[in-house]
Amino acid sequence: MNPQTPPGTDEASVEIQHKFVRIKEVRPGGLVCFEFSIGWPELFVDLMLPQVAFDDFCARNQVQRLND
Repeated sequence: MNPQTPPGTDEASVEIQHKFVRIKEVRPGGLVCFEFSIGWPELFVDLMLPQVAFDDFCARNQVQRLND
């Protein structure tokens, strides 16, 4: 098994075109705190962007929003 592949998954079955966003918080100053993942929604990084940049990020990456 590849050490970078999450347990129980098959590297060949990963669809890297599937990208996911889960919004965690929108701060009073307008920053959107969110989780971003590629392929596996349970393996993510935390990011923060201003609302306009977040909207652009989502459009460019054609993400699926997980908490809508």
